[in-house]
Amino acid sequence: MPPRAAGRTMASPHRCVQEAPMRTVAPSPTPTTPASSEAGAGFSWAEAAAALDGLPGGGLNIAHEALDRHAAGPGAGRVALRWLGRDGTRVDLTYAELTDRAARFAGLLQELGVQRGERVFALAGRIPELYVAALGTLRHGAVFCPLFSAFGPEPVRVRLQRGDARVLVTTRELHERKVADLVDGLSGLRHVLLAEDLPARLAAATPAPMAATEPDDPALLHFTSGTTGTPKGALHAHRAVVAHHATSALALDLHEDDVFWCTADPGWVTGTSYGIIGPLTRGVTVVVDEAEFDADRWYATLARERVNVWYTAPTAIRMLMRAGEEARGDHDLGALRLTASVGEPLAADAVRWGRRVLGHEIHDTWWQTETGAIMVANLPGDPVRPGAMGRPFPGIEAALARRDAEGHVVRDAFGRPELVEAAGEPGELLLRAGWPSMFCEYVGEPARTSACFAGDWYLSGDLARRDEDGWYWFLGRGDDVIKTAGHLVGPFEIESVLCEHAAVVEAAAIGIPDPIAGQVVIAKVVPAPGHADTAELRRELRAFARRRLGPAIAPRRIDVVDTLPRTRSGKIMRRLVRAQELGLPEGDVSTVEATR
Repeated sequence: MPPRAAGRTMASPHRCVQEAPMRTVAPSPTPTTPASSEAGAGFSWAEAAAALDGLPGGGLNIAHEALDRHAAGPGAGRVALRWLGRDGTRVDLTYAELTDRAARFAGLLQELGVQRGERVFALAGRIPELYVAALGTLRHGAVFCPLFSAFGPEPVRVRLQRGDARVLVTTRELHERKVADLVDGLSGLRHVLLAEDLPARLAAATPAPMAATEPDDPALLHFTSGTTGTPKGALHAHRAVVAHHATSALALDLHEDDVFWCTADPGWVTGTSYGIIGPLTRGVTVVVDEAEFDADRWYATLARERVNVWYTAPTAIRMLMRAGEEARGDHDLGALRLTASVGEPLAADAVRWGRRVLGHEIHDTWWQTETGAIMVANLPGDPVRPGAMGRPFPGIEAALARRDAEGHVVRDAFGRPELVEAAGEPGELLLRAGWPSMFCEYVGEPARTSACFAGDWYLSGDLARRDEDGWYWFLGRGDDVIKTAGHLVGPFEIESVLCEHAAVVEAAAIGIPDPIAGQVVIAKVVPAPGHADTAELRRELRAFARRRLGPAIAPRRIDVVDTLPRTRSGKIMRRLVRAQELGLPEGDVSTVEATR
């Protein structure tokens, strides 16, 4: 980590140093920063930081904001974590109890000689010990890195090695299957803690005091895979909690005493930022379900637990849609006032499904592992535009950059991106660097880190357009864009239209080489229940797409498939669809979900 500095320039926006006080983004008169909703009027990151307690002696620690400040007040007896085991077991941990366990885990790390800034990894399902380890690690001043439990041994080895793991928390079963044979090759790994042994070890441990961490001290390490190359380890600092806390209120509408359910696994950034940190800073009860998706179980959980706010993925919503509206049954969802989605674009038909089945529209949000928190959202106070990502979160300045024929951002002589001003014109989505949860670096990869920035803009790699009112609409990943007969086509636009057809539940659009058009569009679709792959269905879908999209960008070919490759966090992997279609190398497939 670089030395802490009292000030910083935007010449190196990726470093874990921040201006003091925290930088406030002023509203811009240009279309790059749409007007905020009423909920965010007058928002500033400085005020958002001041809304947190901070450590008694100065400094900032995520665990203090998430646990200790509640445990020291009237919220001590409120349920912080409600764990639902797959076998029907139910465990409630109050803020006081979870704080005590986190303090004891921090004490255990102290006994083991773990130093501040060293990395503690977790490889486990959604079990209470995972959440204790996360919060205890942060309390100790070490860096927490969650791994998805479905990873195979090689992805686990690569991440432990690249992240320089000192401690691994896992289960006995996962250790035997995925870790035991790796340990000898990991010279930095000193301790493996088994979840089954933790209750006894914590009972014997002495609770440790809160580490005196500063806002720029490292806190979280999340691995994310690119289309090529090795996984990237995005490092975040304790100041990220400022964004977690603010977005949990303004984007997810969380209030003290709410019951909140984020279905994401902590192995992914959403499951940490909004499955642990954000909601706990707001004093809510966090529901954690150990089991995997099951439509009946999910509807029953929403009803029985009286969930007020639900944060899930478009993939999960589509799976509920596939189960049929009758799957809701007579479950009472009257307590549910807000449903939000994250992870991939939410198509317009899913928004309308939410209105019919859940009783309200689903609010889509957009952000990335590197951004650490919600950046663009359909805020609760704003009207939902079905299919839109929403508008930039208050305090976030967004823009679109022009790209050249090779897909690179066009820059001026000073390296600054050339911005798109006209409504409706596509470009790469940029964010002005400096928000609190912005990643510090890809660990050990300065060149890869620098490539994410142009001047003081963060390059997201996602393509979008902006309408006249400032709402952003996702078009696809930059490397997914299809160039056909002079047209730049975003695959999501095609997929959304195909999913409007009653026979389609999921779709992926890609471009394949064509000697005349450069590329032509083809699509793979997963049929809805009751629909089979027939020549008649494929003709009907092609005609439907041509009517809705026009002949220039409608798919030339539509294939009906049983499944689509996707990451374990739910995103359809178009690059893998393309690689399989063209017989190309598949690249990093460590995050690919097993076929359902």
